[in-house]
Amino acid sequence: MATVSDETVSVPPSLASNNISPSQQSSRLNGATFIAIPTASADAIASFIWGSYLKTTGAHGAPVGVFRHAPLQDMWGQLTAGMKVEVINTDCSHGPNDTKEKVFWFAYIVRVEGYLALLRYEGCDDDSSMDFWCNLCNKDVHCVGWCGQNGIKLAPPRSIEHRQTDWKTFLVNKLVGAKTLPESFRQKIQLSLRCPFKKSMIVEVIDKFRVSQMRVGKISEVIGGRLKINYENIPGEHFWVHHASELIHPVSWSHVTGHEIEATQEYHNDVVKLIETNSYSASIATPDLFRKIPKISPDDDRFQEGQKLEAVDPLDMSRICPATIGKVLKNGYFMLSIDGSLAEDGSDWFCYHSSSRLIFPINFCEINKIPLSPPLDYQGEFEWGKYLRETNSVYAPREVFQIIKEKTTNPFSIGMKIEAVDMMAPHLVCVATIAQVADSLIRVHFDGWSDDFEQWIDCQSTNIYPIGWCELVGYKLEPPKQPEQENTETTKRSSKKSNNRKSNKRKRLT
Repeated sequence: MATVSDETVSVPPSLASNNISPSQQSSRLNGATFIAIPTASADAIASFIWGSYLKTTGAHGAPVGVFRHAPLQDMWGQLTAGMKVEVINTDCSHGPNDTKEKVFWFAYIVRVEGYLALLRYEGCDDDSSMDFWCNLCNKDVHCVGWCGQNGIKLAPPRSIEHRQTDWKTFLVNKLVGAKTLPESFRQKIQLSLRCPFKKSMIVEVIDKFRVSQMRVGKISEVIGGRLKINYENIPGEHFWVHHASELIHPVSWSHVTGHEIEATQEYHNDVVKLIETNSYSASIATPDLFRKIPKISPDDDRFQEGQKLEAVDPLDMSRICPATIGKVLKNGYFMLSIDGSLAEDGSDWFCYHSSSRLIFPINFCEINKIPLSPPLDYQGEFEWGKYLRETNSVYAPREVFQIIKEKTTNPFSIGMKIEAVDMMAPHLVCVATIAQVADSLIRVHFDGWSDDFEQWIDCQSTNIYPIGWCELVGYKLEPPKQPEQENTETTKRSSKKSNNRKSNKRKRLT
């Protein structure tokens, strides 16, 4: 039997008796069965079941291969319909209390959606009544041959055992030459989930209370490459972020770049010493662990203070707005303010790098048929030429935008289902849908919530994941809001007031 790496695995030499008790009961939803044997804790996935939702909505998940940061991204495309696996047999019980051992059977993939697959037991033929959804990274999904190698019983489901008189011959005909998972699949999963950051490492992280400055933070939890960072000197406050995010930096970054940071004098003294000695203690996350930022050559065109551009509003990501470069920092970084929304103390300035994928030259929205949100309280129809004259401003030339030079191909399509971080409350990962695709951007709709909560993000963002990712890594997935569900902070951020866009009140990160 060929694996996805073209290796061969022989058919198991023998099949166990059919008279075997089930190891686990299953639940049926909308005609399909979901095997509730999570890789993660039961609490992490109990609130939502993707298989049932896909059938109800008729939707499809975005392929794992389009998420460059996703575990097993480089090989997942080889897991296709028809591939054979060994999985739990949920239909082999003599009685409701017979749960002493697990019994497996062969199944094949009917379709793949994200990390999930719709499976059908061998022997069911065209009968789909026993089809069930399962995360292919589940600890009880194995390559063909695994049961034989580990002495695990194999038996056909009780409902179909009468359909064949010679199951061994039937299986030889079905399995020989078919594809299955690599024997090293479990090891590949573990390797793909490795994260270079560890608990207790010190980093510099954006201050969610004042986004124009950084704070010192200590990593307290690492899940699937996402970091829970506790703010130093603010008991009980933390911030969730992906380890490759633009919102975290190594110790000394603020000092070297010229960015504002809230820190003790002792920390500032330690940073000066660190820069002089280039010696890192074990508790400090070293620069090589962080996302690699393109270096700016002295010959490169640079952004300049006062230039206008278009940017996703970092405090209301449903909007793309005119913005102004307020201050140029070092190493290609600068502070940006959203026009018409500037706080008097500058606390809502946001730091971007020249390579940022959420800033664009003027008229980007017009070219891509995206509504450009004019400055709050702006009177009349917005037009860039007129606005530049009114403000006596200049625009940033297209040549300085790295995203224009790269010409990224956007692999997403409208209607694809994903799991997405709510960037206004980044501890939440939610059931979501691609609502719009424009150039390198996607507009994320959070299922069950109004369009006002949608967010523009880059197609290469590390804040979106294939369906089944939360189950794989053990992170809680927020289900779609139900019609009767109240808009409370415990379920998502508080409901947007109808007049928010007509006031100077903007959100903050939570």
